[in-house]
Amino acid sequence: MTIRAIKPEERKEFDAVAEHPLQSYEWGEFREKTGVKVIRRGFFNGEKLISGFQLTIHKIPRMPWTIGYLPKGEMPTKEVLEELKKIGREERCLFIQLEPNVTTSQMANGKWQMANLRPAAHPLFTKYTFVLDLAKSENELLAEMHPKARYNIKVAQKHEVKVAEDNSDNAFAEYLRLTEETTRRQRFYAHTRSYHKAQWQTFAHDTNTEHLTSHLFTATYDGKVLTTLLFFVFKDTLYYPYGASSNEARNVMHSNLAMWEGIKFGKKLGLKKFDMWGAMGPSPDTKDPWYGFHSFKEKYGPEHVEFIGGYDLVINPILYQAYKIADKLRWLILKFSK
Repeated sequence: MTIRAIKPEERKEFDAVAEHPLQSYEWGEFREKTGVKVIRRGFFNGEKLISGFQLTIHKIPRMPWTIGYLPKGEMPTKEVLEELKKIGREERCLFIQLEPNVTTSQMANGKWQMANLRPAAHPLFTKYTFVLDLAKSENELLAEMHPKARYNIKVAQKHEVKVAEDNSDNAFAEYLRLTEETTRRQRFYAHTRSYHKAQWQTFAHDTNTEHLTSHLFTATYDGKVLTTLLFFVFKDTLYYPYGASSNEARNVMHSNLAMWEGIKFGKKLGLKKFDMWGAMGPSPDTKDPWYGFHSFKEKYGPEHVEFIGGYDLVINPILYQAYKIADKLRWLILKFSK
């Protein structure tokens, strides 16, 4: 087995072994546009790429050290961890955070070597998500929804809310506007305009499922765009990473119809499942700012899925402990400064 960097001309082969959008070659290109260093490694049997991973290197402000991040990769093997240690030393990482794309059910009958890995000090990606089976018929999906979701879809249809895929510059401008409106209303942190723009400009908007694509759906009522939902497509899965809506005309249920049309879009492409890109835990706090999104997704009847969570591969043990203390203080300040 040979381990080496992935070449640009090997992007198709790299995407073929990636299991999640965050491990796709296109995601790495996008992160590079935001000023983040991206490192890709491939494990080769002769000339054939067997597996690989992609991680990003993040500078610690005003410090000479960095942090590595490897989201949604495969279960790390001994060989992967050894390569990550090597990269960590070369990049002056305090630690590398791993968040494997592995569910607790997948681990139920297996064992994982936890040597040198610690539960993440500050997990970034949610430990839970909702997954909807797109192999079911539209009638089956409607029957398994919460009655309120079915009712809201009918209300939107009755009010003649118009939902369409619109990847134009004007639609994207509406998406940015509604995203800012939603974050102000819900009082949570969100990505910057430049982050969203870099992503939009990097990903294709076609229907080739062999690479990462993005698709913007708008819901329009009385001539105004009131909901925008952004979907990703990668391989056999539809993803719902971002969505935003206006408080205006909420009685016509524009968000519900937009979500349903997105689901039908995934079925039309022949996709197998719909990963809703995150959920709260099994006993969510109804006062949490994210509860509205959790409840909205849950009403479509998906399965609640739990991942094994995040882990830190510590490269510099002493500075790692100092970083954890500083990070806790930072988040306490942010929490009480709202």
